[in-house]
Amino acid sequence: MHSAESLADFAHTLVAWYRVNARKLPWRETTDPYRILVSETMLQQTRVETVIPYYHRFVEAYPNAVALADAAEDDVMKLWEGLGYYRRARNLHRAMQVVRDAYGGEIPDDAEAVRALPGVGPYTAGAVMSIAFNRPQPAVDGNVLRVMARFLSITHPVDLPATKRTITDAVDLAIHTEEPRLLTQALMELGALVCVPRRPRCEMCPVASACLGRQQGTAPELPLKTAKKARRKVTVVALWIERDGALLAERRADDGLLAGMWQLPMVELPDDPPYSRDQLYLAARTRLHKLAFGNTIEEDVSSVAEKPAAVDFVIAAEARHVFTHLEWRVVVVRPVGYHQVHIATQSDDAMWVPRGELSKLVWPKVYQTLLSQLLHGLLVL
Repeated sequence: MHSAESLADFAHTLVAWYRVNARKLPWRETTDPYRILVSETMLQQTRVETVIPYYHRFVEAYPNAVALADAAEDDVMKLWEGLGYYRRARNLHRAMQVVRDAYGGEIPDDAEAVRALPGVGPYTAGAVMSIAFNRPQPAVDGNVLRVMARFLSITHPVDLPATKRTITDAVDLAIHTEEPRLLTQALMELGALVCVPRRPRCEMCPVASACLGRQQGTAPELPLKTAKKARRKVTVVALWIERDGALLAERRADDGLLAGMWQLPMVELPDDPPYSRDQLYLAARTRLHKLAFGNTIEEDVSSVAEKPAAVDFVIAAEARHVFTHLEWRVVVVRPVGYHQVHIATQSDDAMWVPRGELSKLVWPKVYQTLLSQLLHGLLVL
């Protein structure tokens, strides 16, 4: 482990490097805590190149905390559409409502108050406090964990709380020796440009001579992480129900995965075995029956193996989407002769949407893909 003195040298060298090599990014042109918080929220699990146009559009539409707080949630979600991890947008919206109501529309210069805002974790709070307010508050994300695990040659998994604490303590020592906003961004920049996940560019690193991971030859293998659980796989059967040029859509629940977003009426099947076409059609028929009559057909989808092929449905499209801990296989099924079934659904959570107005709703990315294919004739209905 490096001494406090060597961490001070590390910080000084890294900031000097950053002053020369920092990329020009729009959120680096301001110290406005609102804009820093917007950018840091967008950048979570998303590439910088993807975020830039979203950031510009977002701060143009909502230039300050009050403007965002006063906006309708659906409008905020629509502007966020395509960035993914939509809980971030919802939490950011709620956080600015707290800022408006409790702090007069100004993000407080107080670490505990910022940390208490909806959706703000230790890293984001540290980034806002150090970059916007220039406070010596560590901001430790995946980039920083990787940089410091290599520099300090930490061979314990970085996703363990004790390891994160060790790294945070080291960053805390370093950040008290340099201008906080510069060191925070320098650590991020080193991780993004030089100390990259695979094949670190040690020959370009300004602190390579003091890096224990490089000296010991372990840098490429670091950081270590605990083994991840396999993603759960789910089959989603979605219904394409159309009437007079309008499509039946439903809103997801206000909590949980993809909260509040729109989708086709669907039924979720456990796991992802090779479901037969008959099983998919049975699931679709069960969902359609519930839409029409308010209850379900009492049949077990998993038990239907040898039934004759159904003739009242066709598969229109299929796509897969990977979440952090979940993988969806979405199969869009079109009922044939469904116009004979009366479906009068029209509420806040389900409605008939004209084809030309589908884009006004906020759809998960997998449904955007499927709708685009189906509506533009890439797949025949």
